[in-house]
Amino acid sequence: MADNATVEEYMTRDVATVSPDDSVAEVSRRIVESDGHTGFPVTDGRQVEGFISARDLLLADDDALVFTVMSDDLVVAHPEMKVNDAARVILRSGIQKLPVVDDAGNLVGIISNTDVIRSQIERATPKKVDKLLHTLEEIHDIDAAEERRRVELADLTPTQARVYADELQGRSYELEHGLAEPLVVIDNDGTLLLADGHHRVMAANRLDIEEMDAYVIVIDAGAELELGMQRTAEKEGLETIDDISVVDYARHPLIETTERLQEEDR
Repeated sequence: MADNATVEEYMTRDVATVSPDDSVAEVSRRIVESDGHTGFPVTDGRQVEGFISARDLLLADDDALVFTVMSDDLVVAHPEMKVNDAARVILRSGIQKLPVVDDAGNLVGIISNTDVIRSQIERATPKKVDKLLHTLEEIHDIDAAEERRRVELADLTPTQARVYADELQGRSYELEHGLAEPLVVIDNDGTLLLADGHHRVMAANRLDIEEMDAYVIVIDAGAELELGMQRTAEKEGLETIDDISVVDYARHPLIETTERLQEEDR
């Protein structure tokens, strides 16, 4: 993803809104019952009149109308605005979500800090994949291609024997909020080797997710390539993700080293 990615590419188009004449009680109920909403654009037809957040509702009377407590000092984004510029506005203003309006002032979407983070992830991962692809081509003198597709977790062969329990919590949060990077997989004549994303896969497995988005490096079918990571997997008996061990943080090798050094100093 190039640096000129636009707001239109990452914004949410189906936007929940409220009316200026809705009551504070009604909007409060919608926030409580919603899946993660902390506020809504206030619209009259398609025109954005303001924004109301949970903070605006805290000290307001239940019978008060939205237009009397909403923020009308509105910060908005345009669909053709660069995502990086929207990120700067979100960071500097402290606003978590920017309504996106067209040239006529009509609401066409909303972009959040989560969308901005996702855009940065999607820009970083392809560089990692491209580097791995060219490394494989140069070292093994073969041709390879890159695909973006969904992969079944049950079809993956892990190349890492263990993951750490503390990291799984963070990866679970990323998955639940749409922030997880795609996996990086090598398709070696039908064997799908998991090159990057073992913690993400294990967190997904715990959440009963059966397939994930992945960048797949497909090695030329006639190459019959024997990869070092594949030999490692065979040596450690890694056939499916069920063979990956989850290690408690207290047993992390850096922690063990630190504790051993402390004991030697006593």
